[in-house]
Amino acid sequence: MSVQLVIAEKPSVARSIAAVIGATEKQNGYWQGGGYLVSWCIGHLVSFAEAGQYDEKYCKWRYEDLPILPQSWQFIVPDEKKQQFEVLRALLNRPDVDSVTAATDAGREGELIFRFVYQMAGCTKPVKRLWISSMEDAAIREGFANLRPDSDYDALYQSALCRAKADWLVGINATRLFSVLYHKTLTVGRVQTPTLKMLVDRDAKILRFQKEKYYTVGIQSGSLKADSGRIASMDEANTLKSTCAGTSAICTSIKRERKAEQPPKLYDLTTLQREANRLFGFTAKQTLDYAQQLYEKKLLTYPRTDSQYLTEDMGQTAQHLVSDLLGLLPFAQGLALTAEVGRVLNSKKVSDHHAIIPTAEFVKQGFTGLAESECKLLNLVCSKLLCAVAAPHEYETVTAVFSCAGNEFAAKGKTVLVPGWKEIDQRFRSTLKADGEEETETLNTLPELTEGQSYSVVSDISEHFTSPPKAYTEDTLLSAMERAGAEDMPENAERKGLGTPATRAAILEKLVQMGFVQRKSKQLVPTKDGINLAVVLPESLTSPALTAEWENRLTEIAKGNADPDEFMAEIEAQVRQLVKTYSCISADKQNLFQSERVIIGKCPRCSENVYEGKKNFYCGNRSCQFVMWKNDRFFEQRKKAFTPKIAAALLKNGKAKVKGLYSEKTGKTYDATVLLADTGGKYVNYRVERKE
Repeated sequence: MSVQLVIAEKPSVARSIAAVIGATEKQNGYWQGGGYLVSWCIGHLVSFAEAGQYDEKYCKWRYEDLPILPQSWQFIVPDEKKQQFEVLRALLNRPDVDSVTAATDAGREGELIFRFVYQMAGCTKPVKRLWISSMEDAAIREGFANLRPDSDYDALYQSALCRAKADWLVGINATRLFSVLYHKTLTVGRVQTPTLKMLVDRDAKILRFQKEKYYTVGIQSGSLKADSGRIASMDEANTLKSTCAGTSAICTSIKRERKAEQPPKLYDLTTLQREANRLFGFTAKQTLDYAQQLYEKKLLTYPRTDSQYLTEDMGQTAQHLVSDLLGLLPFAQGLALTAEVGRVLNSKKVSDHHAIIPTAEFVKQGFTGLAESECKLLNLVCSKLLCAVAAPHEYETVTAVFSCAGNEFAAKGKTVLVPGWKEIDQRFRSTLKADGEEETETLNTLPELTEGQSYSVVSDISEHFTSPPKAYTEDTLLSAMERAGAEDMPENAERKGLGTPATRAAILEKLVQMGFVQRKSKQLVPTKDGINLAVVLPESLTSPALTAEWENRLTEIAKGNADPDEFMAEIEAQVRQLVKTYSCISADKQNLFQSERVIIGKCPRCSENVYEGKKNFYCGNRSCQFVMWKNDRFFEQRKKAFTPKIAAALLKNGKAKVKGLYSEKTGKTYDATVLLADTGGKYVNYRVERKE
């Protein structure tokens, strides 16, 4: 009897699918039952081989061997994933398996993960694709009722393959090239390097910023206050103030405007990451992780989406969700909401997946058993759905202009006419503990005014300073990544910017992990190495516009509108040109990334500086043999780390007070003074002076 093999991306997803389709019998590495076998990958089971696998000479990094351009690509299965790969290989080649269902995540990477495994296992059986946006039972059942041939997704796979190959070619070649030139491992990436450049450019603007002082003169009559424009000099401000003192101001014009602020759109991943960073301080990666957990728990729809709309057939689902949420969410109690669901429906603006919304399963379960971070994120998504279907926020602005002593002064006011969606937003925000620094809008209501009316006024001067540009936070950087290069793109380009919603979080984490960027509270700031790297690399690697153009081309490949071979030929040409252009650099630049040596003290033998190395404290004078090893037996026997502080004291005073030395005789610790006993030989000796 023939069976169908289903391959998911993760064990937890496989378990959910297996439960719905009746494969409830657990085997080693898969589930079976109901005519199905359900197994899983563990993320990327099959990866591109490292350069050394193409030729042993590539194990060493040398300029002469660049560029490395594989003509036929090789693949590997990492050791820790071999066991699961073998399970899949055996299942794919089982005689009773007549068809395969790709159930990896429905997107560019998921397609790549499945195809690499399928190809590496040498399988040629027919493949169908499961394409779902929610892990709820009903969505899985519907997905299985509407499986499509996997060949429908060939263009998506080509796009994923081009992305992976381009990242490998640029990453391997540029990283080796600049690491060899500068004698330090400098990781360069197709998307991470332009992102770093954006941070470095902003940092430079902040450093170059010169604070400027300016003044404004205010006139006041009772609760009414109007201000002049900016005034550059104190003298000018003083003159204006004294001219106005004790005189009258006449209201020369009143302009009233009725305005409407439309409700926000639903969340795509980037907008969710931005707001969660602003309100809760979550990093982009944390938000993606929490959203993925909620997706796997069936409480949230698929998170890696770049759409802010639902498809037109989801109107009823959204309507039910909204009414259920009004009863479920504490901040929505007693809210009168006429949901205009039509506003969030637009099938044309949904490519792979619709916007992120809570599921019907969440309505059933509520927040029970969820971690605080998951509750926060779910609340955020729920409030966004309610806001998106609520009425516009309507208000009136009033601008009154006054003439006083021949000068103009303006007063601005605002009155809310219909709170609309902002009432929901404010109710939600009032439930938040003060995680974010959200400033609540202050309304300034002007008193009743009539044109031509005269007011006796008093005047004052305020001093102000121009503000520097702000350092990026994850919120503002994600927004900048999303918009990067947008001005150079055709208006109808579907995907603009650096990276994709699914990859941006990992890029930020990598920059931090590699020491090119550091987090300072919510800010992301480039380090010295990060600044140097962005400065020394050519524009072809650091230009956000160029990388955004590649991203747009990949989207076109996924839609079948661009040629993958042409794209790869351009990437290869760029890599060849890069290696050719950067064959050598000036001697002074070669030390740009050498870490500054830390001076610990003076050498007792030759009085030169003693520096800290990785394993020792050594004399800077090459002909002097003085060195103190960090793993010296004297300290190891006494279970004490030989710290720079101890080394500095020994060099300065010939002795150091050390706490917590271990005695092998008594098995206890004691405090003592350690003496430096340098006999001038190869090794330095130490001894304990006395127990204290």
